[in-house]
Amino acid sequence: MTVYLVGAGPGDPDLITVKAARLIAQADVIVHDRLADDSIIQLAAPGVDLIDVGKKPGNPTPQETINALLVHLGAQGLCVVRLKGGDPFVFGRGGEEAEALIAAGIPFEVVPGITSAVGVPAYAGIPVTHRGLSASFTVVTGHREKGGSSGVNWEALAAVGGTIVVLMGVAERGIIAERLIAGGLSHNTPVAATRWGTRATQETVRTTLKELGNTPLQAPCTIVIGAVAALNFSWRTETHAPELI
Repeated sequence: MTVYLVGAGPGDPDLITVKAARLIAQADVIVHDRLADDSIIQLAAPGVDLIDVGKKPGNPTPQETINALLVHLGAQGLCVVRLKGGDPFVFGRGGEEAEALIAAGIPFEVVPGITSAVGVPAYAGIPVTHRGLSASFTVVTGHREKGGSSGVNWEALAAVGGTIVVLMGVAERGIIAERLIAGGLSHNTPVAATRWGTRATQETVRTTLKELGNTPLQAPCTIVIGAVAALNFSWRTETHAPELI
């Protein structure tokens, strides 16, 4: 059988692919993270083995443990679905899991999902590109910012232009804002942060780069920085959407 690295999309169960839904229903075992919505997991057949390997704040499942688990299950000839929020290859560490499976000689497939970097802003009424405002967008993780050490050159990114979409950046949003301003972005640059995007509990906070560090936010959030963050082509009702600009 095969290990399938499946993207569950940003949360709304209607946004998963037909192939993803079919594989979930056929799976012998589903290894899922904490961002895969319960309604998606419920597409599984009764009695399927569900294994939660979610990287919970303060108590994460080590990636090496997940890799070893996938190899172990794949070696048993099971139909294994590794269900991941968003897309497996967009900050989903799917590449590391693929490497482990290749090294062990375990067959695998990748099933792309809608990344939250695009899907969440769309549900918040924010196009990541817009004629006359932004001709490009950059997706970047803020997760490695702690302690001031990061592989991201925020100052250089500020000079690139276009839209900046930050995933996993809530904890270090203040540092990120400071460095982007130091790189030349105006402190009045619009920012929109959407929590639990595409789900019924979605909520968007709009602020500025200067105020981002002091703006109350909770993970998981998709943070959009740039002129397009001031746009609000809302097409769905949110539980709460304060305007802080």
